[in-house]
Amino acid sequence: MRPVIPFVTRISLDEQALWLSVFAAQLPDMDIRPLTALSAAERQAASVAIIANPEPEELRGLPSLVWVQSLWAGVERLVAELGDTPLAIVRMTDPQLAETMAEAVLTFTLYLHRDVPAYRRQQEQRIWLERPHRLPQERTVGVLGLGNLGALSARRLRANGFNVAGWSRTQQTVEGVTCHSGPDGLDTVLSMSDILVVLLPLTDETRGLLDARRLALLPSQAGLINFARGAIVDTTALVAALDAGRLSHAVLDVFAREPLPVEDPLWTHPRVTILPHVSAPTTPATASLIVARNLTRYFATGDIPPAVDRLRGY
Repeated sequence: MRPVIPFVTRISLDEQALWLSVFAAQLPDMDIRPLTALSAAERQAASVAIIANPEPEELRGLPSLVWVQSLWAGVERLVAELGDTPLAIVRMTDPQLAETMAEAVLTFTLYLHRDVPAYRRQQEQRIWLERPHRLPQERTVGVLGLGNLGALSARRLRANGFNVAGWSRTQQTVEGVTCHSGPDGLDTVLSMSDILVVLLPLTDETRGLLDARRLALLPSQAGLINFARGAIVDTTALVAALDAGRLSHAVLDVFAREPLPVEDPLWTHPRVTILPHVSAPTTPATASLIVARNLTRYFATGDIPPAVDRLRGY
């Protein structure tokens, strides 16, 4: 008899259908269905669930649940919402996520490096003017966060000629990258970053990390790319730095509230590029392989994959 696994999610029906189709192809020996399609007995018996932005109360309605497999890499919301449960939360660790993120980091680093926002403003004003050009090796890119996503992004930047300085909570080693850690190390990386890339997880320690004092450490006319979580950057302080001309441009893919409300002034700020949280989307074709591997091992051996550290938040 095939094990029944609930798929608990708030994503659209079209997205659900896509995921269910790839699950069916990768896990033909398992019965993966939306929570609403499960009987009371099946809900009672389920020990593992696949989740994507679930309603916490729906998970609490599965009394035998031991662990959940998230389809997303970010888990801070899950940790906050399920903090009162003993559930093991397994985040998505698909290598393709790191490749996709590294591609996005390189794309928008080059976007700032080659002054594309400035040329766009010139186009709007019909100004024909060549701007000064700098070589990649004349520019330092700071990468905050040297986990799987950050380390590969840093190496990709280095391979394209940029000087790269990295920072993480604990000391890391990335070939070709000058790595720092701790509060003093953070200030050091900020002070040398012509372009700053934020790839940190959102935790109690990183919430509001880039406040007015730390943003002021960035070199004059530095650019900022936030592909992590909106709450890590003090938006008020960031806008003030952009308005004062101390920072040149910000590429923002993440926000404290998503979708970004239509009335938010960031939409029309001339020195802000807005993306709809697309820097590193989960790819069903590859992520489903990770899910299949984890579930197959669990039902064969009882082993639960490495779970999120609730104290660290990731």
